[in-house]
Amino acid sequence: MLKIFGEKSSVNLRTITGISAITAFSLLTGCQTLPSTLPKANHATKTPIDTSASNPLTARMPAIDRQGRIAYVEEQGAGAAKISTLYSIRPDGSDRQLLDQLNGYIYAPAWSTDGQMLVYSKQVARQSPKIYIYDRNSNTQNLIVNAEGSNLSASFSPDGQKLLYSSTVGGNADIYEMRLSDGHTKQLTTLASTEVQPSYASDGQSFVYTSDKVRAGRPSIYRYHFATGKATLIPTAGYAASPQLSLNGQYLAYLNGRKAAVMTLATRQVVNLAETGLDEPARLSPSAQYAVYPTKLSQVSGQSGSSLVIHSLAGNSSYAISSKTGGVVRSPIWGR
Repeated sequence: MLKIFGEKSSVNLRTITGISAITAFSLLTGCQTLPSTLPKANHATKTPIDTSASNPLTARMPAIDRQGRIAYVEEQGAGAAKISTLYSIRPDGSDRQLLDQLNGYIYAPAWSTDGQMLVYSKQVARQSPKIYIYDRNSNTQNLIVNAEGSNLSASFSPDGQKLLYSSTVGGNADIYEMRLSDGHTKQLTTLASTEVQPSYASDGQSFVYTSDKVRAGRPSIYRYHFATGKATLIPTAGYAASPQLSLNGQYLAYLNGRKAAVMTLATRQVVNLAETGLDEPARLSPSAQYAVYPTKLSQVSGQSGSSLVIHSLAGNSSYAISSKTGGVVRSPIWGR
């Protein structure tokens, strides 16, 4: 049973500076664009639906990717007129579903391992971000973290029983772990620097996160080990943020300066996929053979507006899924 938890505290919001950047984007060779609407799947059965027939480009995907869903945010307007919509969609561009919408901001959705729950933050005017969980089975949203301060970047534990998230409830951006059954919360980082964007490893023994503890405003990526309570640096070339580990533990998707990038952890080899123009990282498919990222590109194969790009890591092939409303596409995450 999901419960609502909140605390009272004075807040001194700190953010990592230098995150925003507007850059050019060059689409990879062989990219095609899918229309914003394709035939919907049959919801009469819970059996995963093979949608490769509607998009031949997905036919070569492993079933775990092809039958999964990508959640993402579309934004329209600015300031007080900002409208944010949370969607989920099949990797072939079909069966787009509206999950939530508000006059304000939606941040950083993340799937549970089984793909049945989606955690994300919502922020309305004159309020700080709060964390919600969307339940696919009941089609409901539940408020989970209502603490004063900025509550962002939640991540499910592999067993779905806990959440990691960052919060400024104590006056500084630190990482907390919450037990969903009763709301018991433990603060994991206590540094004077900014610790944000936690994401569990699939074995539940560690998590990766972003910190500027070496140089304020210059983030790096660390791995926190639950057994020791200590963190180790993951070496990257300069500015690095927004980490995500693959389910097989072999790859790290992150923001490498202004580029969406993927690192092979064993060799430290980095593949820079693109400058998205949105300061957004790539996110890996369940098989880790594909990545998805958004692009703020005015034209993609004749389509206007922002798009999702799905890229094969095994070759130089990719395709784009155009936005539903012509708005700005952000924060895609690929689940089962």
